Amino acid sequence: MEDLILIIAKALVDYPEDVRVDVKEDERSVVYSLSVHPGDIGKVIGKQGRIAKAMRTVVASAAAKSQKRVIVDIIS
Repeated sequence: MEDLILIIAKALVDYPEDVRVDVKEDERSVVYSLSVHPGDIGKVIGKQGRIAKAMRTVVASAAAKSQKRVIVDIIS
């Protein structure tokens, strides 16, 4: 799942070397914290959050078989 987020994010940004994903997992959920260059934050979020919402939908669909809640946070 981490690789999927990295591939999507690196395709969107101007500074792909600054893209990083940190994973925190507990009993009920998995939190993926996506960190990008401050100049690329708008590109990852998109107009009215459309790109961020689409990315979260793809990740949630890919993780549907696991019984854990999947959260994607975007930080600069």
